[in-house]
Amino acid sequence: MNFESFDWEALLFSAGVIAAQIIGILIAFALVKAIGKKLIDRFFDKLLVKGDVTKGRALTLQSLSENVFSYVLIFILVATLFNIFGLSVASLIAGAGIVGLAIGFGAQGLVSDVVTGFFLLLEKQLDVNDYVTVGNLDGIVEAVGLRTTQIRSFDGTLNYIPNRDITTVSNHSRGNMRALVDIGISYDENIDEAVSIIQTACDQVAAKDTTIVEGPDVIGVQAFGASDVTLRVIAKAQSGEQWAVERQLRKAIKEALDASGIEIPFPHQVNIHKNMEIPKS
Repeated sequence: MNFESFDWEALLFSAGVIAAQIIGILIAFALVKAIGKKLIDRFFDKLLVKGDVTKGRALTLQSLSENVFSYVLIFILVATLFNIFGLSVASLIAGAGIVGLAIGFGAQGLVSDVVTGFFLLLEKQLDVNDYVTVGNLDGIVEAVGLRTTQIRSFDGTLNYIPNRDITTVSNHSRGNMRALVDIGISYDENIDEAVSIIQTACDQVAAKDTTIVEGPDVIGVQAFGASDVTLRVIAKAQSGEQWAVERQLRKAIKEALDASGIEIPFPHQVNIHKNMEIPKS
């Protein structure tokens, strides 16, 4: 091969044209992706304003739509790059089919993730911002995708769960939740008087807190402890607000019982000091 007669100028020109095309396509890809994301966000914002879907459902579908849009855009990008290098899209699809057959057995988990994710969304088993229990994991759903579901634990840990591993979902955000408070009083106290005082305190809390949808009610004696009689209070609160309601009830009940002179027993510790003789040296 005669390198002197080789048309380096034409080669460099062709390489420059290809490089310019690739840069242009990448810029167009970034622009279309940003515009598409903005349009998707605007569409779901309008759905929320109209009230056609709940906020959690809108966020779930919005995240899924952005994922699907990204996958489609990436496929178009790869097909365009193939075309630039003189390869047909048909060869890309055929190659993908061959590769798909080659790794078919290894991709069973991926297919299972996608199918399970589809049914999770179709059956509305969970949405973004739902409080759920999946297996032995409790937390708030942050994203639902075709492959994985992201759940943030209450300690802040973000868990990525493959959809195929989600076999049982306990959704605590569908309907009102129970707020439960147990309070112990001394055996020497009058139970009826204590119940009346606690109920009054509960009524005052309910009058101020709009997240309480039912109760609170003192249902009576729950148990007999070593040094106290346990009284139980039950209320229903809006989903996610039950813990705040329980804290308010405990504070109000404690203050009401203290003001009425009703004792809430607590364990006492007695330290016994023995006089010890120190031997003389």
